[in-house]
Amino acid sequence: MKPSDFPPPFDPAEAIVAPSDPEDERIEVGVAIVGAGPAGLACAIRLGQLLEAAPAIAERLGEVPVAVIEKGKQAGSHLLSGAVVNPRALQRLFAGRKGLDAMPFYGPVDQESVYLLTPKRALRIPTPPTMKNHGNRVASLSELGRWLAEQAEETGAMILPETAATKLLVDHGRVRGIRTGDKGRGKDGQELPNFEPGSDIAARVTVLAEGTQGHLTGVAIERFGLEGENPQVWALGVKEVWRVAKPLRRVIHTMGWPLRAGAKYREFGGSFIYPMGDEMVALGMVVGLDYTDVELSVHDLLQELKTHPLVRKLLAGGERIAWGAKTIPEGGFLSLPKRLHAPGLLLAGDGPGFVNVPALKGIHYAIETGTLAAEAAFAALQPGEAPGRRGALAPYDEAVKESFVWRDLEQVRNMRQAFGRGFWLGGALAGAMTASRGKFPPGNARTEPDAEQELIRTERSKAYPAPDGKLTFDKLSSVFLSGNRSRDDAPNHIRIQTEVPPELARLWAQLCPAQVYEAADGHVEVTASNRVQCGAISAKGGRLTPPEGGSGPEYKVT
Repeated sequence: MKPSDFPPPFDPAEAIVAPSDPEDERIEVGVAIVGAGPAGLACAIRLGQLLEAAPAIAERLGEVPVAVIEKGKQAGSHLLSGAVVNPRALQRLFAGRKGLDAMPFYGPVDQESVYLLTPKRALRIPTPPTMKNHGNRVASLSELGRWLAEQAEETGAMILPETAATKLLVDHGRVRGIRTGDKGRGKDGQELPNFEPGSDIAARVTVLAEGTQGHLTGVAIERFGLEGENPQVWALGVKEVWRVAKPLRRVIHTMGWPLRAGAKYREFGGSFIYPMGDEMVALGMVVGLDYTDVELSVHDLLQELKTHPLVRKLLAGGERIAWGAKTIPEGGFLSLPKRLHAPGLLLAGDGPGFVNVPALKGIHYAIETGTLAAEAAFAALQPGEAPGRRGALAPYDEAVKESFVWRDLEQVRNMRQAFGRGFWLGGALAGAMTASRGKFPPGNARTEPDAEQELIRTERSKAYPAPDGKLTFDKLSSVFLSGNRSRDDAPNHIRIQTEVPPELARLWAQLCPAQVYEAADGHVEVTASNRVQCGAISAKGGRLTPPEGGSGPEYKVT
């Protein structure tokens, strides 16, 4: 049995509509950017810089030349990553304006270690070239997002928080903007006393920078036939931040235990442990969602990891202060859309899949593609040009292909796919690919959708440690720590089949780090208010659609 045998009750056509508000009631903006993450905010900042030098174009774009639509409570609320940031894209974006010292980093990486773990031992191995981080900066992505939002507002962008982009406005084959979601509906969709209907936000150019599992990004890729050579695949990362008694002076990555090496399990991933100044440490577990065992739980693997002597020692005397979860696009170069634009539309950041999996890097690619999207949009807004014209935004694709983003991803194009053959064979192939800069083995591997993997069941969950509230924790206490702001009586925005075999129900219950799904007798029960919007369900047989604006986690230091 496979999760794909039970597809979610969702039709992408639901999210494609023509503008419906009367013209005098539409919100008119110049460029609408969906998502206040690194890609969207970089796009807004670069547009602000360009419009500052072109006041005539800014005036033509109206009272709101640039708007950023963000579903979270504020910019940064839904942002979570490792994060060790390569600063090159930020340096280009702020060249001559701000230096790295002005940015909210916890310092450069001076030392790093990579370990192969067994249940009791840690064998230090040479750092693979793709994982060398010397000179990169440690950051909290949620903090970086808030700072970038301030810079965007300073350049004139309007940020609209607590606003979910639920539908793509398409008229006569071109994108005209987005429609926002209703607020104040009850569990059954009824209008509550505080009901506010959604609105059309009309734009000359729409940039989708929604991040991983982007709702409208997926819809647009299907609507405009942008699908790439391979389907996208994802990993799930679960992260904690600890206040520690003793500073950590190096970046640590681990592989091996608690994952299993056998090819039948398809367990690919590892952990990261990063210093955040002298007082905090971030640690997380990242696992590819093409795994097969219904008993696997990434949240519980992270709890198990903390019992290892290496990790336990680092956390001794500390206190967990933050928790969160997020998916990561892992298909890489081979899963990118064949085009990154459509009439009136651009795709940037994690949504189309700009992530380098072996390097564990995507933030600087998001910033760079957001910057390039801004430059392409600005060029299409020049007098005599029409951004809705077919091909008007094609220079964006050309710019991305000429950038370091494209070169980096092409060199590691087959690496993630190699690990579908098991840890040891995958590791050997990855070594050959690194040495040959992606030229060996020749050709392109195939990517298999996460939901297409046949399921097995083992006794894996029996090895997970019991929560003790000090080192190891359950899922519900972790959701509380995320600052989840979802209403209990809000409409359910998760699309799954609820009458499914016990194996699939168990998979979803174990998969979700927020305990949204519970395997009941012959069906699945859903507690949608627990959601932290990690997106994992969309990779394994369900479909996450946008929640009410302002709901979900309230991340501070993740």
